[in-house]
Amino acid sequence: MQAQLVLASASPRRKDLLAQINISTIINPVDFDETPLPDEDPVAYVRRIAAGKSALCAEQLGIDLPVLAADTAVVLDGKILGKPKDEEDAIAMLSALSGRSHQVLTAVSLRGKQHRQTLSVSEVTFRLLGESEIRAYWRTGEPVDKAGAYAIQGLGSIFVVTINGSFSGVVGLPLFETAELLAKEGIHPLL
Repeated sequence: MQAQLVLASASPRRKDLLAQINISTIINPVDFDETPLPDEDPVAYVRRIAAGKSALCAEQLGIDLPVLAADTAVVLDGKILGKPKDEEDAIAMLSALSGRSHQVLTAVSLRGKQHRQTLSVSEVTFRLLGESEIRAYWRTGEPVDKAGAYAIQGLGSIFVVTINGSFSGVVGLPLFETAELLAKEGIHPLL
């Protein structure tokens, strides 16, 4: 199948989610500084990062295919929880999420005939977590490169009491919103 778009991401999860809706991609991750700006609002942050990644990828490749990029942030009390730096950072994040609700924001940027963006906001509630199980979870290796130090599509799912919003958005690419953007570019999963 001929590629329908360029995915500006090395995330295997995003590639798999696009394949799930029958979208074929060329993978072209970009090296983009994801440092939040001082006092940057989490919504503005994910939108800026997704747009920056798609712009850089489009500029680097210079081809006619649309470019899709996304950015996901776990937000607790208005603060972005990035990927953990080490075990203690992951333990602090998961302890903070324990027994509470948090938001997962995923911005999607599509550059084709024009630039379009969308945002998925989901609320995830964790059960109370014990320190021993948090440490055991860290030892699985799953939290290492995950925003908020957990993967809802993996072992981290056992911590989730409820999710209100997009499961695929929490994984890293909200499929409903992404399909709507793609349709505006003439890319239809079912046609």
